[in-house]
Amino acid sequence: MRRLYAFIVPGLLLAGCAGRTSETAVEEINDSTTPLHLLQPDYKTPYGQLSPDTVKADVDRIFGYISSVTPARIVDAEGKELDGISPLPDDARLNQGTFRLTSYEWGVTYMALLDAAETLGDSRYKDYVTDRIGFLARVTPEFESQYARTGRHDGQMRQVIAPASLDDAGAMACAFMKAAMADSTLDIGTNIERYYDLVENKLVLLPDGTIARNRPHRNAVWLDDMFMGLPAMAARTAYTGDRSHLDKATESAIGFVRRMWLPDKNLFRHGYVEGLRAEPEMAWGRANGWAMLTMCQLLDAMPESHPRRAEILDIYRRHVKGLAERQNKDGFWHQLLDRNDSYPETSATAIFAYCIAHGVNEGWIEAIAYGPVAQLAWEAVSTKINAKGEVEGVCVGTGMGFDPSFYYYRPVSTKAAHGYGPAIWAGSEVVRMLQGSNPRVNDSAVHYYDTDPEASTPIFYIDGDGKASEIKH
Repeated sequence: MRRLYAFIVPGLLLAGCAGRTSETAVEEINDSTTPLHLLQPDYKTPYGQLSPDTVKADVDRIFGYISSVTPARIVDAEGKELDGISPLPDDARLNQGTFRLTSYEWGVTYMALLDAAETLGDSRYKDYVTDRIGFLARVTPEFESQYARTGRHDGQMRQVIAPASLDDAGAMACAFMKAAMADSTLDIGTNIERYYDLVENKLVLLPDGTIARNRPHRNAVWLDDMFMGLPAMAARTAYTGDRSHLDKATESAIGFVRRMWLPDKNLFRHGYVEGLRAEPEMAWGRANGWAMLTMCQLLDAMPESHPRRAEILDIYRRHVKGLAERQNKDGFWHQLLDRNDSYPETSATAIFAYCIAHGVNEGWIEAIAYGPVAQLAWEAVSTKINAKGEVEGVCVGTGMGFDPSFYYYRPVSTKAAHGYGPAIWAGSEVVRMLQGSNPRVNDSAVHYYDTDPEASTPIFYIDGDGKASEIKH
């Protein structure tokens, strides 16, 4: 599993077999006889030169798994597939696969796959999105008719037909709009408008436009809702050409920052309740991931001249700095980012791997400083992709808490859908970073270079022209 640079270390010899040690002279390993700096560490996660092909193979394994466990089909009460039957029987329902095709977590997965299809040049990823989203749109009228007859919603299709919360609508609105822009043949406009109507008209908003909920307290702000709402607004501008949606998103983002940012830590708190004198400071990992992912989506959408761009970019950079300082020795981030005795958590680590690699690729942050951070984060995630393609170590769905125990003891599960889209997103963006940067192992450490040093030797220095020269001992 470990990816190490191989060296032959002079003087490092094995003793002879039992009974023959007197016949074998073993030179003592010390600073005079052996280049001790070349002795190899026993890394728990892979470390060293990383191949884009290796990353792509990991992404493919995840994709193969989710493709096999998320069939797009309708079944009756006994589980028998119903093909082309109209009207649907009263007991017809969407097939209950391992993951819900209609959930916000799968909205994330659709978006990740669309980006991965472009970045990795693999049309299967886009085909999956087109197939699943197209299927949901095609069966919507049949399930609407079923509801009109029976007064009962299918559990999954209710989220499509009658979205009732931001969790139902935000990520899916964004995914549907991006799918429509990627494939003009998709007939999903009615679904998009239904989703976006909730985002635009039915949210709980504070006076300055910041998204809130009346759960678990009145006017509670969830950091997660930055991602649930704002990327959809940014995508709406790209989808319709109306910049007011992007402007609304950026103003709301500033409202989140004003309430949630912890400047002494360069992190975000998870939960906030308007009007409290003392706000909790639970820096939950995945919520910080959603916030950083939102900033990436907004920066991608904002023109250089946008009046809020510099402010969003500054928070993004400070957030990256705060995270880099808290990455653990094996490449993970913890469930509570500032509490290292909480468990390493995979979905947050994957989101940060994507966001930091994306920042490197877009030139928002420097590859020399942060390329190794993103690579190590991906290497950590790769150790949690099992042979089946399941993503391990993912925290299940999590509400707002105001004490550490709530977060420390949240269960993890390979069936938590939150890990799959982020892992695919991370892998594809790290491939882009590897192909667009110049990573090398130099003196046993991973380094990223602005230009190709044009050297394969692991120990070199860089001259004024950015070229490498071997150090002579």
